[in-house]
Amino acid sequence: MYSDKAKKKLATVDARIGDLISVATDKIYQGVLMPRAETGDTNCIVIKLKSGYNVGIDTDKVKKIEIIERTMKRIEKPKVIGMEQKIGKEDVVILGCGGTIASKVEYKTGGVSPAISPEELAASFPALEKKKIRSRILFNLFSEDFSPAIWQEIAEETAKEIKQGCRGVVLMHGTDMMHYTSTALSFMLKTPVPIILTGAQRSSDRGSSDNLMNILSAVELAESDIAEIGICMHGSSNDDFCYFHPGTKVRKMHTSRRDAFQTINRKPIAKVWWEENRIEALGPYKSRGKQKLEVDTRLNPNVALIYTYPGMQPEFIEKLGGMFDGIVLASGGLGQVSSNPSNDPRVKPLVPAIRSVVERGVPVVIAPQTIFGRIDLNVYSAGRMLNETGAIGNYCDWTPETALVKLMWTLGHTTDMKKIKEMMLTNYAGEISERSEIV
Repeated sequence: MYSDKAKKKLATVDARIGDLISVATDKIYQGVLMPRAETGDTNCIVIKLKSGYNVGIDTDKVKKIEIIERTMKRIEKPKVIGMEQKIGKEDVVILGCGGTIASKVEYKTGGVSPAISPEELAASFPALEKKKIRSRILFNLFSEDFSPAIWQEIAEETAKEIKQGCRGVVLMHGTDMMHYTSTALSFMLKTPVPIILTGAQRSSDRGSSDNLMNILSAVELAESDIAEIGICMHGSSNDDFCYFHPGTKVRKMHTSRRDAFQTINRKPIAKVWWEENRIEALGPYKSRGKQKLEVDTRLNPNVALIYTYPGMQPEFIEKLGGMFDGIVLASGGLGQVSSNPSNDPRVKPLVPAIRSVVERGVPVVIAPQTIFGRIDLNVYSAGRMLNETGAIGNYCDWTPETALVKLMWTLGHTTDMKKIKEMMLTNYAGEISERSEIV
């Protein structure tokens, strides 16, 4: 894809894609030689710097190119990890579920396609060759195509690997809906080993890809003593460390930043300094081997998550009650919805419709639109009126997504309204913090 002039310059040292090179202009740049997309200036030589970002260097300004390290020796006959490997205890298992971390760029179109298997990915990273790793593909889907049935399959396949004696499980997953899966697994599994979900905001062929650091950090966690279920992603916009976020308290908070994931209403479980092979625990955690494996994948997926908004019609709530077995309302502030305590004729309150739905045996759960903070229905009259309807969620600090998945899981176990409320208000997987802290 490079211009003839650029190809000729690279050919002087037989530089090939993937080689670590030094390019001298008025400055010296060191990095990995990248493919050149058809869009943009094909006369620029593109290298990936150690920071993870790409830089384009005008061929006409290049004074010298040197090879620092050739990669062809490594990739001509890549070691494919796990393809013919016997199942062994103490292995870390990588299960491919799709997403950008398992994707590559088609340089003609610039499009991203899920085409890299876990084996190909592992073979791309020499550091993984030193690890005891097995890998296989469960499926190749972007996370927006997931469903509760897929969460159940992931839980069952993960449990199967744990029963065979693996040291830990890493799930390669799309990032957009990854926090839903981490929440579902947190309710469906109790685990004696680490279960780590990881992904990439930027695909493996692109500049500033975060896949290398994320997967190496995830494998490091899978080998550790931290037997928790959670998400491992960049902790800053640099390539310095990853955070390990708890499965029920994590959310994607940015469309494209590499540090898009944040722990909500508590601290992350740990910090992973990937280049130092060091893990820093940030609080208490479940230790390896202290908990027996339990699998409970019962779910009722017929649950809706709706954000309330000004002017929402009460008839809409009534219709939802006829369509779904449970409803999560992401409401304003401390949990308020329109209640019209002043009896203003211009207002159509939602509270009577919510009461009607609850009385018909459809649980309504409240979660904060603000994401951060805790529901408190005792502060304002609107909250107190909502609380009197039987809506569930007072004093809870779960995210809307966690409330949704938990209600699915709860309805998979019971249809008794009293038991539903009891289960929803019971902290099973760290989804409800005992107290609110400044983090």
